[in-house]
Amino acid sequence: MRVSNADRERFAKVLHDAMAEGRLTLGELEERLDRVYAAKTFGDLEPVVRDLPGHQITLQAAAPSAPGRVGGRGTSSSAIAMLSGADRTGVWTIPPTFNAVAFMGGVKINLMDARFEARETVINAYALMGGIDIIVPPDVTVYVTGSGIMGGFSNRSTEGTPGGPVLRITGFAFWGGVDVRTPKRSKGRRKHLGH
Repeated sequence: MRVSNADRERFAKVLHDAMAEGRLTLGELEERLDRVYAAKTFGDLEPVVRDLPGHQITLQAAAPSAPGRVGGRGTSSSAIAMLSGADRTGVWTIPPTFNAVAFMGGVKINLMDARFEARETVINAYALMGGIDIIVPPDVTVYVTGSGIMGGFSNRSTEGTPGGPVLRITGFAFWGGVDVRTPKRSKGRRKHLGH
């Protein structure tokens, strides 16, 4: 499979990190970076990082994604509800970083029909006396690291399809809640959604 500029940058970061840790000399870094930026396929890139920590993550991130799920430009970078509500639902593209803030209000982020601008996306979710509901498709891998203070922050991480998008959800809930879930798949719901 042919590589993109984003793929090359991901591999270059592994090399820069290795040099900062003393695993590569400056000369080795320059030589390997030349190979990374000249690479045309993942087969060209793999040998460049094979002997370095973090290369498994790079190769996993570089795997083909779910068809039609990754690509495009972000159409909305935030959802803010102050004494009100905000929805991000339907067909839209989420950028690599998305901010959700609910202050005495509610935010709903529905990713069922969404595309992801990048393979890895971070949602910063802040619920202050409000609630944030995030609905994630089953093919997306989810890591939740937020915390609740006199509130609740869903801490359920899920494994999606290998090579599919990765979603990291962080932030906090204060007298509020952040709920991360996959949709319930009932026959009635499938029929309603046209599936």
